Amino acid sequence: MDVRVVTDERGDVEALCASLVAALNGASPSWIGVGCSVHVDGDALLRAMGDRFPGVPVHGTTSCLGVMSHEGFLDGPGSIGAIAVVDASGRYGLGASELGQDARNAAAVALEAALDRADEPGALPSIVWVNSSPGHEEDVIAGIESVVGPHVPIVGGSAADDDVSGGWSVFFDDGERRGSSADGVVVSAWFPSDRVGSSFHSGYGPTAHAGRVTASEGRVVHAIDGRPAAEVYGEWTEGRLGDCLDQPGGILADTTLTPLGRRVGAGSWQLAHPDAVVEGGGLSLFARVDVGDELVLMHGTTDSLSERAGRVAHAAMAAGSLRGEEVAGAMVIYCAGCMLTVRERMDEVVASLQGALGQQPFLGLFSFGEQGCFLGGENRHGNLMISVLVLAR
Repeated sequence: MDVRVVTDERGDVEALCASLVAALNGASPSWIGVGCSVHVDGDALLRAMGDRFPGVPVHGTTSCLGVMSHEGFLDGPGSIGAIAVVDASGRYGLGASELGQDARNAAAVALEAALDRADEPGALPSIVWVNSSPGHEEDVIAGIESVVGPHVPIVGGSAADDDVSGGWSVFFDDGERRGSSADGVVVSAWFPSDRVGSSFHSGYGPTAHAGRVTASEGRVVHAIDGRPAAEVYGEWTEGRLGDCLDQPGGILADTTLTPLGRRVGAGSWQLAHPDAVVEGGGLSLFARVDVGDELVLMHGTTDSLSERAGRVAHAAMAAGSLRGEEVAGAMVIYCAGCMLTVRERMDEVVASLQGALGQQPFLGLFSFGEQGCFLGGENRHGNLMISVLVLAR
């Protein structure tokens, strides 16, 4: 395999595509992934890609503010990044669906289409890469697993915009049709000719505060240990919620460094980001929790968020049994909330990834939800997390 990554901060889709052609130097890509600011014309981007790479699957999503790569952090309104995988001996397919009222079925349909496009119907891919509109990621994972079972790693991130206003989208070109959606899912099935490795972690650690969910509905925790969830969380965080306890409202920016975690396997944590206090004293989250789950207050720092990405990349390399000289490149999903918290230190995040990946190219996106596979093999959706996919040469 070979990997090429190009970026552009002017929103110039023609220039981006020309740069990718030049970087490929005559090689034919097998798959192209794209991330961009919501201010970039996605339809024009798909047309430009289709003109230059006819028949090649193009898998795209919007990213909060911009993108990052081995060349740096781009947060201008025209920021775009593209990663091309060159693998003549591998097979890559893409499928897309509207989420509608049944996100689980939509993801299953999209994956089945991806397998067909890869000429591997019914087979188990090495990896499934997914981007979907935020809100139903757990159902998307369940839909993918209904087709390929629970042992195929799922890696990806939820589409994002700049201000949680709903301006996000996913977009695609499967070789036969193109499209974009604010309420959709795009799935790619990979059958690469060489190894890949993935890792899913966060830059947070557990505190001593913990409690059991005693009432919940979807992504709203109503009670912890029989008490209003917001009241409990407010005590755990020593008054972080302030007046919101008495007047429901948004708390997203105030809770980035103190999310709630659930233990997965030995030593892994699946995080959920509280985004609002709701009527009755419940907490709305960006991930689903169930009655009986134990929630632990987690704690992060700007130092931990700045340094962690490189460690996750190292873990992905270990999972794929890849030495540094064997790395061709990587795809990185980094939580938008974390990025906004350490925005002035994103050069450190880039440097940590550069150090881990040995200066090989990577493309990083900033998502409103992260999907990945923990060390024990569990595919999960979380918040404030980092998901890394590393590809071998």
